Amino acid sequence: MARYELVKRSVALITLTNPPVNSLSSAVRHGIAKTMDRALSDPKVTAVVICGENGRFCGGADIREFAGPLRGPPLLPLLDSIEAGDKPVVAAIEGVALGGGLELALVCHYRIAHSKARLGLPEVTLGLLPAAGGTQRLPRLIGIPAALELITTGRHVSSQEALKLGIVDQVTEHNACEVAVEFALRAVAKPLSSRRLSALTVPCPPDLDALLEAVTMQIQKKARGVMAPLACVQAVRAAATMPYSQGIKRESELMATLFNSGQARALQYSFFAERTAGKWTLPSGAQWNDTKPREIRSAAVIGLGTMGRGIAVSLARVGISVIAVESDRKLMESGRQMVIGMLERDAKRRGVSASLNLLKFTLSLQDLKDVDLVIEAVFEDMALKKRVFQELSKVCRPTTLLCSNTSGLDVDALAGVTDRPQLVSGMHFFSPAHVMKLLEVVCGPRSSSETIATAMSLGKRMGKVSVAVGNCPGFVGNRMLKPYSDQATFLLEEGATPEQIDKVLEDFGFAMGVFRMSDLAGLDVGWRVRKESGLTGPDVDPKNPPRRRQGRKYCPIPDMVCEQGRFGQKTGRGWYMYDKPGGTNAKPDPLIQNLLETYRGRYGIKPRNITEQEIIERCLFALANEGFRILKDGIAAQPEDIDVIYQFGYGFPRHRGGPMFYASMVGLERVLERLEHYHQAHPDVSHLEPSPLLKKLVACGSPPIQKWREHIKTIHSHL
Repeated sequence: MARYELVKRSVALITLTNPPVNSLSSAVRHGIAKTMDRALSDPKVTAVVICGENGRFCGGADIREFAGPLRGPPLLPLLDSIEAGDKPVVAAIEGVALGGGLELALVCHYRIAHSKARLGLPEVTLGLLPAAGGTQRLPRLIGIPAALELITTGRHVSSQEALKLGIVDQVTEHNACEVAVEFALRAVAKPLSSRRLSALTVPCPPDLDALLEAVTMQIQKKARGVMAPLACVQAVRAAATMPYSQGIKRESELMATLFNSGQARALQYSFFAERTAGKWTLPSGAQWNDTKPREIRSAAVIGLGTMGRGIAVSLARVGISVIAVESDRKLMESGRQMVIGMLERDAKRRGVSASLNLLKFTLSLQDLKDVDLVIEAVFEDMALKKRVFQELSKVCRPTTLLCSNTSGLDVDALAGVTDRPQLVSGMHFFSPAHVMKLLEVVCGPRSSSETIATAMSLGKRMGKVSVAVGNCPGFVGNRMLKPYSDQATFLLEEGATPEQIDKVLEDFGFAMGVFRMSDLAGLDVGWRVRKESGLTGPDVDPKNPPRRRQGRKYCPIPDMVCEQGRFGQKTGRGWYMYDKPGGTNAKPDPLIQNLLETYRGRYGIKPRNITEQEIIERCLFALANEGFRILKDGIAAQPEDIDVIYQFGYGFPRHRGGPMFYASMVGLERVLERLEHYHQAHPDVSHLEPSPLLKKLVACGSPPIQKWREHIKTIHSHL
């Protein structure tokens, strides 16, 4: 899978041929070895150019091969032999040179890149490090600070930045392969000793230890508990302090530690899960690859609150004309200024022109008669949303798609008030909508496959990770969030503190624990939902609120906090106290501790010591348990969908794989046993009762997560 031809009578052109990105599979490695031997042994050949077919140099290793035994020639010795050859080798980089692809380019003596190419070493995002000499050669080429940043983050760079850093020798607007051939002919007479990176000395800064320590501390703060970035630092340290032969040995040792780690398995699972989530199927049999989405040229957004503004920005910046509707002129003008400001800042950051000509702001729904799609983003009130959808049915063309940005209301109830229920779906964006990558596309029982395909395609166009989910209260993400947050508040009753619970969850890998996150989102949001659902309100005794409501155990502590006007960061007080309203520096508040002590005393609850293990198990096993119920109910088609939703929408640590993958890593038998233990201790908490699907999977021998779908038998799928 490496094509060989002689060009210009003396240049061996080796073309990698493994679509779509010419990954370094065993066959490709074998092809490179065979063609390089041929080129180096042929007296007619004076130079070699390596390129990739179809405008892509090389996307790196074939990740699918990681699960099995190594076949074909190992990459590192192969690359060393290319670098050691006595004929100049030039890499012609078009499209991408990522991971092993960039390591291949680094052993070439020269590198020519097309102006639109991207380069990087993203192995760290898969729980690994560049183990074919990348951590040893790159520091020798561009220095320790720049190499550290690229290797520990996995960031891709443009060809222009690569030229500035010194990774490539030339950037061209023309065909990189043709330019590389001409470059190779000129390089024939030049010595190669200074072009072999492994033979160079690493340019070492005088404050190396301080630099490495600072990077380590930054990683520990930003990627708490993640192994791979720290291993990358150690590998780069070896490059700076050891000869190449010893440094490469250290690189291999660190890679061996990472390769079979749970984190690497989780990150690689996450890589494939994100791609799997886009492959949806409906009960009718219609699926992602045989349903053509509509092309969306124009869209409307109803409501210019936080969500509506973010959705409008997301649409406009990908070239879709947007009509934004607000009911009040003052709110419309305020929203207009904010949307324009957001687009201008975004355009400046990306170095492009702001798409302000695509925006129109109006007070009238009548202006929406010709749009292709509408996204309603008004207040989360069913009666209000129904009125909007009834009006849209009268105003819009019969073929216009109507979507609701609801976080948990019944999409089919909204469809029922329209004249086109088959063209209605949910598009649940996450706040802020122009930043957060997750989009839940909610399939109502009457949503057509074309409607779902269009919503999924539009989400992808906007840069979102789109996941198709069924229609039920809370859909997937928010439905699962309730038992997770309920367990956290029950633990408060029993003796824990907000800061203790948050620390355990943050040490696990969450960017924020449940109570810090509540303060950020606003405690009044959940309070309003509980009021609307009848769980709390004026008929509840404020002095001795009941701890059982609607047939279930209930913890009134969050309501009591809200009744004191403590709504989180925006009021300067919530579960924590802040320096001022809008502040972000959370500090433990003695008044919360007093509230908890008073509450426990009132109900005769003797506080006990809560361990880290119990916090993790009760919060995360309850979360996964609801995920099993969602799979059983057909609200999500596969565990990968749930894990993608929780990674991109709720900050579940990627190196843990998601709640369902985490449960599989812990062991389904262990999860079942602990849930049974906690349910026995708390029989009035229904979400601790193990899901029938979890029991079934354990009875079937706890199959790997990729096999769960074979055991999920849904009578009425909601997808």
